[in-house]
Amino acid sequence: MPFLKSLGLFPDEYNPPKIQRLQLSSVTGRNEILPLDLGGFGISRYTFDYLLYEKARNAGVLFYLQEEVDKIQFTGEKFLIRTPLRELNSDITIGAFGKRSKLDIFLKRSFTQKRSPYVGVKYHIHTDHPDDLIALHNFKGGYCGISNVENGKTNLCYLTHREQIREYKNVSEMERQILHQNPLLKEIFLNSKFIWDKPETINEISFETKSPVDHHMLMAGDAAGMITPLCGNGMAMAIRSSKVLSEKLIRHIRNNTSRAELEREYAEAWNRLFKSRLWFGRQVQKLFGNHWASNIAVNLAIHVRPVANLIIRGTHGEPFG
Repeated sequence: MPFLKSLGLFPDEYNPPKIQRLQLSSVTGRNEILPLDLGGFGISRYTFDYLLYEKARNAGVLFYLQEEVDKIQFTGEKFLIRTPLRELNSDITIGAFGKRSKLDIFLKRSFTQKRSPYVGVKYHIHTDHPDDLIALHNFKGGYCGISNVENGKTNLCYLTHREQIREYKNVSEMERQILHQNPLLKEIFLNSKFIWDKPETINEISFETKSPVDHHMLMAGDAAGMITPLCGNGMAMAIRSSKVLSEKLIRHIRNNTSRAELEREYAEAWNRLFKSRLWFGRQVQKLFGNHWASNIAVNLAIHVRPVANLIIRGTHGEPFG
């Protein structure tokens, strides 16, 4: 928030909900509410991305819309970037294309060589959910996050195993058979108005280690590394990586440093900020989506509050401006 406000990018006009509490529930519905010292705010990616697009366009950024980069090649000095409609050349290229892209396959990035069993499912709903609360509900084989965004909407998204969807033939039946076993989730699914006819789904979500510099491209956000959703703050991490990358690029241009120095400095800074958080998030994820482990995790949150605080601090970083 301090960083966005310093640049005039905080979405004040949408009056985003201020998040200050975390509700954690086990597979059986046992739950506890914890304070979130850092807090946060809720806004949909659709709205926030469009706000940033308008700001960038007004600042003079040139956009090519409805085009997807399908090939990129580093020639030794410059990048050759191809879309179905054009070829572009650049001195510096930033990879900000998210958790999984056709470019990852084209570049043969190592994480694409391993199949991931995770599927993400997302809805926007109207429901009775407190503005200041983000909820994390466990179910067999996965977990579901719920928080309010702008205009009275609530974002509901969950991570599950593709084999569960195959077993029950479709998403709706899997939700009834699996998610509804957690009584808190059953209440939400049965007593909410779903805004979309169908959910958005993303397959092959990978939490494998990536590199912040790949094929001489400087990676940012999920393209550099994706934190497990239960740890939250993926958007905040992406924004912070953009700040660090911008600072390194400005120094590189002003001081005419070498490409190798730019890449080394950025990789070192990125790893210093995020590498341990990503590792910690992968370990915490092992506690969730499992009947006995999720009950243990919730019991720890209830009875050993320092452990819960340690998990939150270990995955959420510090404010930056």
